[in-house]
Amino acid sequence: QVQLVESGGGLVQAGGSLRLSCAASGRTFSSYAMGWFRQAPGKEREFVAAISRSGGRTRYADSVKGRFTISRDNAKNTVYLQMNSLKPEDTAVYYCAADFDGANKDYSSAYEYWGQGTQVTVSS
Repeated sequence: QVQLVESGGGLVQAGGSLRLSCAASGRTFSSYAMGWFRQAPGKEREFVAAISRSGGRTRYADSVKGRFTISRDNAKNTVYLQMNSLKPEDTAVYYCAADFDGANKDYSSAYEYWGQGTQVTVSS
């Protein structure tokens, strides 16, 4: 079992920044890839970013490329999502997820464990 807890969400003005954190426990953190997804009201959950077990490979949705950065600290069992130049369309609940296959997938069904989510609201 893996437990994931997100933090760092909040209300920010357009153009601002937030850093989300996801703390993991339960199994060896470096044994699984991690991903961030988001879900806006009335929309399906969508992929945001993923990072490999070691952190050496990352993957981003086109909508956030160049603005968001995913990283991980295996010593702290934590994955981060640095979000810059935020836009109102980034407003959503953000979820972190763990994938034991470790292949940086961009679809939610590949991920076995999920956090409870943290709300990000970007005002215009």
